[in-house]
Amino acid sequence: MCSKATPEELYLKTLSQEPENQETPIPFIGMEHVHPSLFYRRNHFTYPEAPAEGITVDGLVESPGFFSLADIHALPSRTVETVLECAGNKRSLFEPKAFGEPWGKGAVSQGKWKGVPLKVFLEAAGWNKEAAVEVITVAGDKGERPDKKDIYAYARSLPVEKAADPDTIIAYEYNGRPLSFKHGAPLRLIVPGWYAMASMKWMERITVSKDAFDGPFQSIDYVYYPHKNSRKDAFPVTTMNVNSIIQSPADMEIKKEGTQVIEGIAWSGEAVIEQVEVSTDGGQTWGEARLEHQSGTAYTWTKWAFEWQEAEAGEYTVMARACDAQGRQQPMQAFWNQKGYGYNAVEEIQVKLK
Repeated sequence: MCSKATPEELYLKTLSQEPENQETPIPFIGMEHVHPSLFYRRNHFTYPEAPAEGITVDGLVESPGFFSLADIHALPSRTVETVLECAGNKRSLFEPKAFGEPWGKGAVSQGKWKGVPLKVFLEAAGWNKEAAVEVITVAGDKGERPDKKDIYAYARSLPVEKAADPDTIIAYEYNGRPLSFKHGAPLRLIVPGWYAMASMKWMERITVSKDAFDGPFQSIDYVYYPHKNSRKDAFPVTTMNVNSIIQSPADMEIKKEGTQVIEGIAWSGEAVIEQVEVSTDGGQTWGEARLEHQSGTAYTWTKWAFEWQEAEAGEYTVMARACDAQGRQQPMQAFWNQKGYGYNAVEEIQVKLK
């Protein structure tokens, strides 16, 4: 069974210290909302020394200006429950290997975010929605890139439709408490359904633009490059793929023979999870798992369980595959790309029963 350990009994797995990148101990997460101390951490640079205490709005707007934290807290709020998954989650599973932070399965977490819809700021500033092509968002962290000489802030853009989605918010609370600094305080952009490169921390600026943004975190990183030494057929990373994780048993675990309960979570960026299937014979046959919690929203994960009756001693390849309401299903083989984004092949572990 998945652990019900308290946050104090669990730790993040460190992949790098500067910048700090750490995985959630996802096999042991029994709660719906991940505690802030266990939420994975993804950084491109060291932590900013003094993030802005508010948001500047400019570009194609009638009234450019600054919203202080007091201004923001006085605006109508919205709470969004969502999974955030790093685009590089499970990168270490790609074959052939892809360069980048070697994430295992723990660059994914879930919780409740409270803040103000991005479109409220745009409307208050009188944005020219008809002329706008993208909405550029800029964060407070900055630094050098290995492929560039200049200092770059972490900046990206959203298409107008996504920026105007009421569930795209600038958050100041997580799980009912003030947002912590390492998770983006004082203000974090939350873009449900998309990989978390869009949900930038330490938000400082919103710019309505008539041109497509070509900053390096938009045009170089977070792009699928399907060919090893070419940019041919490249396209941007956006919506999360349908995915799943087996939380219990653990990979390579040795257990006593007999009936086993296989548990995990599944999620998708486009639609609710409709089905999870489990195989205990390496994909030759499949049985349907029981969906234990369905929130009714495409943004959250679904917990599932499968009872493996009277399992005999031996070595087994256990697999899980999820399917969402749009008909998207985990493939047997992940879509390989140079930077190792979007891994969502059928989940697989090895188990030995004695």
